Amino acid sequence: MARAKLSSRARWFWGIGAAIAVSAAVVTGLVFQPWLLFVDVRVDDDIPAPVATTAPTAAPPQTPTIEPTEQISPAPPAAPVDLLTGVFVSHEHTTTGSVRVIENADGNRQLAIVGLETTNGPDVRVWLSAGPVIEGFDGWFTAAGYDHIDLGPIKGNLGDQLYDIPAGVDLGVFRTVDLWCKQFAVSFGAAALA
Repeated sequence: MARAKLSSRARWFWGIGAAIAVSAAVVTGLVFQPWLLFVDVRVDDDIPAPVATTAPTAAPPQTPTIEPTEQISPAPPAAPVDLLTGVFVSHEHTTTGSVRVIENADGNRQLAIVGLETTNGPDVRVWLSAGPVIEGFDGWFTAAGYDHIDLGPIKGNLGDQLYDIPAGVDLGVFRTVDLWCKQFAVSFGAAALA
């Protein structure tokens, strides 16, 4: 009889151990989302081409007139116009591509990420950061210590993407684009805007 009780007790412990192991595996999977390492999401937003700016041409000489003439100022260049550009450096994950801050004809600004290639991950956000871009391991955590503007979740880990920049954002302060994984508080890659 003691032998049967020991056997059922052992089965009970094995059952509890198995339940704990399965629960731990599920929680680990939900937190780390390892399958994202094998899933690529390509985005192909239509990135506006910048308008080529040319030097103003001199007006032809005018014959003198008796009436005063109005001075005609040249029309503003047609939008979109590139205000700032940069190139990604890799941090925790290999990240390549470039960034452009575009001003549209209506005055709205957008961040364009062009030719992005990085690893997919959980809760990766696109930040405009006041922090510097530091290459290598030291740069992985830099953005966390500085003010930032969150432009939203990354749309995908490959391709071309557009993000609206809120009105009033001072691009003289927020001069870095950072792909920030909130879940693990680490940068995938960053680009300095110049």
